[in-house]
Amino acid sequence: MSRLSRSRRALAVITRWLWGTALVTWRYLWETTPLHRSESVGDEWDRPPQIPPDAIDDRVQLISDGCGPLFHRRFHVRIAAAEIDADQLIDRVIHDFKHFVPTEVVDIRADEVGTQGLEVGDEMLVEMPGPWNGPVKVVHREDTLLHLVTLRGHLEAGQVQFRAYQDGAILVFEIELWARCSSRLVHFLYSRLRFAKEVQLNMWVRFCMAAVATSRGRLVDGVHVSTRRIEQPSELSAPVLSSIGES
Repeated sequence: MSRLSRSRRALAVITRWLWGTALVTWRYLWETTPLHRSESVGDEWDRPPQIPPDAIDDRVQLISDGCGPLFHRRFHVRIAAAEIDADQLIDRVIHDFKHFVPTEVVDIRADEVGTQGLEVGDEMLVEMPGPWNGPVKVVHREDTLLHLVTLRGHLEAGQVQFRAYQDGAILVFEIELWARCSSRLVHFLYSRLRFAKEVQLNMWVRFCMAAVATSRGRLVDGVHVSTRRIEQPSELSAPVLSSIGES
């Protein structure tokens, strides 16, 4: 890559970062969707799910590779009068992931995804405002669940699951994350300045609202966001750590 190309790319990254930051701030000032946020201290019940052993290689960025506390976050919405079911909603996520993210701030690159949508082993690059991108890989897929793990270069080390299910007449959509910061700088921005945390929150809230719109149903009682924090992830028992690839 030439010096001119590198300069242009750097300028594009900085411009996008500034634009994304301004847009996120503006949206918060005008946000009308009810947000119900809670934060609490986590415990052993906040253990991350298992990753299939054959999905782990030297590019996977495990929770044990991160630094700082472990954050277990859950975003969920309840949808009334949905015109599609849980299977169909997750099928749309699998086939058109980009449809659910705020593309004016976040971009998705998934060049190798075929007509069957995201399959186990497929990778995506989530381009976010800031000096980081978010490479992820699919490690599990079911009719009502999509499970991703972070790869080297992501600002976090962890996992995320997207799921949907019926609760009587209500369709529930959830995003659940287990992650630590990938570096001390990210830890500072996420935990101290809270900038990265708020950008992430905005993205996942928008994702949930896109799920509501895709279902053609009606949002019930806003978006619920819970955050549980474990200060010493190493205190989790050995079987949990081994289940995510640490011996």
